[in-house]
Amino acid sequence: MQNIIKKTVLLSLVVSSLWSMNAVEIVDSVNARDDGERVTRALKMELTDKHGKKRVQETIYFRKYYGKDKKSIMFYKKPKRVKGTGFLTYDYVDKEDEQWLYLPALRKVRRVSSSDRGDWFLGTDFSYEDIKKEGKISKDDYSFKLLGEEKVDGHEVYKLESLTKNELIADELGYSKLITYIDKNIFITRKVLFYDTRGELLKTLTSTDIAKIDGIWTIRHMHMKNHQNSHVSDFYFSNIDYKKEVKDNLFTSGSLKRGK
Repeated sequence: MQNIIKKTVLLSLVVSSLWSMNAVEIVDSVNARDDGERVTRALKMELTDKHGKKRVQETIYFRKYYGKDKKSIMFYKKPKRVKGTGFLTYDYVDKEDEQWLYLPALRKVRRVSSSDRGDWFLGTDFSYEDIKKEGKISKDDYSFKLLGEEKVDGHEVYKLESLTKNELIADELGYSKLITYIDKNIFITRKVLFYDTRGELLKTLTSTDIAKIDGIWTIRHMHMKNHQNSHVSDFYFSNIDYKKEVKDNLFTSGSLKRGK
């Protein structure tokens, strides 16, 4: 009987180890997915409160890779009250990321601290970190477990659990856990459940209207539902161009202030 128990425990450990390895491989595949050396795109944000009142904001976004590091910048174009607002990110592999926000009313570029990365991004249901990562998954912040395989909207997906590594990270991100559904064929995230630091469901992200543009699989609609305040953010991406030149001098505080 003891031998059977030992074998069962050993088999459980082996299976658990295999699943853990597979989970990391899936994360690596998501992070290695081709998203273009550079991109220019328009982004329309539709923000709907619990009463159904809707606000619409329009932006233009640029991103460029420098090896494994990347820089991105977003400018608000409409409506008039937010026009000129800008958000600049330096996303590094080997050192702490840097983010800056420019608010025209203050006429000042403000550094976004790493401790603020879980804050809501300018009235949306996305955090600063959500915006920065663009669907990538941080191996520094989370440990992973593969929960199984399912279907989302008819697509076969891996169901992945991501647990924040410690309380400090959880407090910074505002999340204790993510459940992520990753397309098995193209390694794009089709759905994410976000749990707050108390372990309660905070919000759900669904990604739809996924198509190839310039040979690159691209999400054109992201729907984020906040379950705790009934607020919704819909992001619609258009005029997506992976070939257009993106100049290096665009990613500066001067560009933030000029709004271009």
